[in-house]
Amino acid sequence: MQTVLSIAIDALAYGMVLFVISIGLSVTMGLMRVVNLAHGAFAMIGGYIASYAARDLGIGYGFAVLLAVFGTVIIAVPIERLLYRRIYGAPELTQVLMTIGITFCIIGIANYVFGPTLKTVPLPGELQGSVDLGFRAIAVHRLFAIVCGLAVAAGLWYAIERTAFGVKLRASVDNAAMAAALGVRTEIVYAVSFAVAVGLAAFGGVVGAELLPVEPYYALRYMVTFLVVVSVGGAGSIPGALIACLLLGAIDTTGRYLMPEFGEFFFYLAVIAIICVFPRGLAGRAKG
Repeated sequence: MQTVLSIAIDALAYGMVLFVISIGLSVTMGLMRVVNLAHGAFAMIGGYIASYAARDLGIGYGFAVLLAVFGTVIIAVPIERLLYRRIYGAPELTQVLMTIGITFCIIGIANYVFGPTLKTVPLPGELQGSVDLGFRAIAVHRLFAIVCGLAVAAGLWYAIERTAFGVKLRASVDNAAMAAALGVRTEIVYAVSFAVAVGLAAFGGVVGAELLPVEPYYALRYMVTFLVVVSVGGAGSIPGALIACLLLGAIDTTGRYLMPEFGEFFFYLAVIAIICVFPRGLAGRAKG
């Protein structure tokens, strides 16, 4: 029973970290129609900034997280303006080549600036230790990651489905020319959407640093993982991404607990099985 509970908590925390990082990629792929393989690089930047702020500058964890998010967004906005706008609506291969190139550039610059070593983000006392539930002690950081994932899911769903900005974003995706004719400034909508996606990536990179360590090749190591999550959940679907993260997180964590020698075998086996049954993802919609 103790093993089952340990697997469940770790799987839930891991799944939520995957969700916080990957949901931004789901937004850019599903709503903005951009295959952004550099998404993990922005999560890495967030982790590097938070690590430097907390370890080297002595800034508190909360402020380090905020600095990581806003710092990453500030770095990403000019990149979106100068590079990403050139590939909106371009063939997928062009987008893939451009964003992979951006990934390698970010990796090189980050390693030059911060050094090619694994980075840690010191946790405050409030997030250390565990909570005793009587039948099981749960690490506080795991609970924090779970709460962050739920908060991001609820907030993003509300922003896209229940706000004026969400209406403008969906209109820009469905028919950018018509939306622009009606007065929607599509360039601003895309820029804000991209900034939110990048900010979420940075936030997830910091919150999930205990589960997905920030190291020199973080962006390449987890590139496929983030892309797989979006593909399984269905690009642009928040519920789909959440279900995919929880499902794949549970499968991967269970496999690593019970048969660690198999590595990520069960994770990708589950991906193959799901894509065979749901070619467009768990919540994907057929193109009209």
